[in-house]
Amino acid sequence: MIQAKRSIDLNCDFGEGYGAYTFGQDAALLEHVTSVNIACGFHAGDPHTMREAVERAAGAGVAIGAHPGLPDRLGFGRREMAVSPQEVYDFTLYQIGALQAFVQSITGGTLRHVKPHGALYHMAGRNPALAEAFVRAVKSFDASLLIFGQWGSELLAAADKQGMLRVSEVFADRTYQQDGKLTPRDLPGALLTTPEAALAQTLAILTHGTVKTTTGLETTVQGDTVCLHGDGPHAAEFAAKLRQGLESAGVELRPPHAY
Repeated sequence: MIQAKRSIDLNCDFGEGYGAYTFGQDAALLEHVTSVNIACGFHAGDPHTMREAVERAAGAGVAIGAHPGLPDRLGFGRREMAVSPQEVYDFTLYQIGALQAFVQSITGGTLRHVKPHGALYHMAGRNPALAEAFVRAVKSFDASLLIFGQWGSELLAAADKQGMLRVSEVFADRTYQQDGKLTPRDLPGALLTTPEAALAQTLAILTHGTVKTTTGLETTVQGDTVCLHGDGPHAAEFAAKLRQGLESAGVELRPPHAY
């Protein structure tokens, strides 16, 4: 029997502009989330946006995490690449180190968690060798960091094998398939289009440990942190209504903890 969760972390991707280009609704989202995943310069971000993102997040008192991705700005890190485990290790360690430099300089502290971005997230979620390399890179940098990974993924399994603290992630605004995986973005119905639907899905996961899939049937999904994508045109509205709805249901929102 699934026990209803009375607290949850609400995270969003953050600082994903670069150069003269802004992206997402960072300032508005900070009012509602409890942790952020800051782009580290590969799929998005640059030294200036990374610094600004850390300053904003620190000022808002939210937990700061690194969001390393594949080196693919043109594809926003959402296109898969034929990378080796060693490349994943090197990419991950490089990006975490870059962001930590700003966190240390600005806050005097350290990162709280690491979550792979986009295609790297899904590749490490299903490929044990890439998952092992990603977790090993995080562990070699700081073994106290939390690993964010999708429920049931190889990434969480790799964290367990290496003795790393990990946080299971579910999604408020993405639909699920019967195998518990997210519906690919290039398929119809991959995104939930109303904040009411996102809230209903999140509450079902927290209270019953299940989600209605694109087939109309339910499947088991459990999470300790809820991701809300910040790149949609109504992301701030989704975040506000999601937080209000969760708190009205008696769910406390707080930064991530290992479970």
